[in-house]
Amino acid sequence: MPFRLVLFLVLLFACVRMAAADGGTDPSVMIERHTQHFTVDADGAYTLDVELVKTIIAPSAVEQHAEQFVSFNGSLDRVESIEAWTIKPDGRRVAVGPQQIRDQHEAASLDAPMFQDTRLKVVIFPGVQAGDTLTLRYRLRRHTPLFPGQFEDFTVARPYRHKDFRLTYDLPASMTLQADAVGFVPVALEGAPGRRRHAFRYVDGDNGRIEQGSVSYLDYGRRLAVSTFPDYPAFAQAYHARAMAAARPDAAIAALASQLTQGLDDTRARAIALSDWVRRNIRYVAVYLGPGGVVPHAASSVLANRYGDCKDHAVLLQALLAASGISSSAALVNGDDAYRLPAVPTLGVLNHVIVYVPQLQLFLDPTADTVAGGFLPPALLGKPVLLADSGSFAVTPVYQPARSRTMTRFDIARDGSSRFHVRRTSGGAIAEPYRQAVRGTPQSERERFVRRMLAGLGQTGDGLFEPGETDSAGKASPRDDYTLGFSGATDGFVRLPGPAALATTYNFWGGLGDAVFDLRREPERRQEFVCPAIDAEDELRYALPPRTRVLALPKGVTVDDGRFFYRSQYARQGNEVVVKRRLQFRHTAATCTPEDYRQMRPALERMMGDLRGQVVVQGR
Repeated sequence: MPFRLVLFLVLLFACVRMAAADGGTDPSVMIERHTQHFTVDADGAYTLDVELVKTIIAPSAVEQHAEQFVSFNGSLDRVESIEAWTIKPDGRRVAVGPQQIRDQHEAASLDAPMFQDTRLKVVIFPGVQAGDTLTLRYRLRRHTPLFPGQFEDFTVARPYRHKDFRLTYDLPASMTLQADAVGFVPVALEGAPGRRRHAFRYVDGDNGRIEQGSVSYLDYGRRLAVSTFPDYPAFAQAYHARAMAAARPDAAIAALASQLTQGLDDTRARAIALSDWVRRNIRYVAVYLGPGGVVPHAASSVLANRYGDCKDHAVLLQALLAASGISSSAALVNGDDAYRLPAVPTLGVLNHVIVYVPQLQLFLDPTADTVAGGFLPPALLGKPVLLADSGSFAVTPVYQPARSRTMTRFDIARDGSSRFHVRRTSGGAIAEPYRQAVRGTPQSERERFVRRMLAGLGQTGDGLFEPGETDSAGKASPRDDYTLGFSGATDGFVRLPGPAALATTYNFWGGLGDAVFDLRREPERRQEFVCPAIDAEDELRYALPPRTRVLALPKGVTVDDGRFFYRSQYARQGNEVVVKRRLQFRHTAATCTPEDYRQMRPALERMMGDLRGQVVVQGR
């Protein structure tokens, strides 16, 4: 089991989000041919014919590509045919038999009966080796459209070389298809009488390496969005028409809303209390918009079953809000790293639903069980959202308070060993994630926390982890500051007697130094990247043994360039050396451009130089 407490906290503060694996263009596979042909009916139903032919170049690709998956919805789709085979380098053809095509539920739906319609066909190619060419052909019938009378599709090419990748959309002449194509070019085709054909060819080429912390490839890469919706308001109206009925409160929901808001006169407090109940008590089952459908289950059903996906959480919260006299709207947003929407509306980017309370200008994500009510997960900050009830756009807050304060003290003995104590206080948006991470960490892992933390710093020793008040349902509110700490002893912390250098930076679970290091992870940038607001303060104290001289203290540094405010101070106070640092960074948007990064580099270099500073002492 990974030491998830340390890992979670480091990733959380640094806002490192899950991103697609990438090393530019993957040379281990060659796509020989990939065609997708949609034949669309006037009611929005369609037939999709797919052929995918790929050659395995490197042995490392065998495990990943020897199984291919066809995703479908059991209520909306029917897989009408699948055939697959392998061509060996010597020309032999090895067919995939019926027993090697298996039907299974997606992992997210295994323990959630209301999502049993989310299915996979698993096609297993036998005996795959490097040099083999794999062919998969299948036909899927979407007999029940997501949006009656409409069609939309979104495509991003996998990061391989493509010899031939084409998409064709054959629609009735009465349906107008709009496209937003980047890296795809139109191909002229004649349609049958009464129909129109639209075809696009992928423009092959190397993919640039995805830089650490960059925005989604969807924002800048090659992708194709097509839609028969004339605009986003029409798209919002279609979603609202299918979802609004599910958000009606019944007697049970009204009674629950009354119970949860009893004694709360403030509208914001009532809205947050209702959202908190949903995120804590309704289990989240991850089924994306699109493959899982766009019609949520009725709020009463979600309440009875106590689980649901994002749109189910949204309708239950909307029903509770309505029962409490608070109007709200479903808000469609990208739940990953994409910050831009295509010119034409599609579910390919708008894959998550949250709730907007217009009278409070408040966004609530009732699936976000790791953040306190009133706050949003970092990935949702500064995002355009489409409001379902009005069809208008809004933008989530770019900034929300998130404070970090770390106090570290080392009491150094004459033999070079030390006793230490670290106290970490998190406030605002990051308080509840830290509290929940500690609360969810088994006691056995907590007991090993100090030993593992010291090992990460190159030290040996042991100590006691101090979890603080983790029960937000007890004395602490989820929106209160959260303080934890640890203390203990190390052997051989510093080599004494004699001259020795003491570090001035210790980055415990994403401290101030880690925030600077994280921003400076790339030598240069060609892609926009996420640049979260930072409000961090560190204080480090060394209590020196008797007869120890301080030979050198770094000189304090101040950086104030309109983006960053950074100050470091070094002082001798009696037998102690005190290092204080403060860092604040706030950008006007949730993302920064490559030009922003070039302008930030001088400040980052000055701060990095200061963080590498050392205190030189002489022990006797």
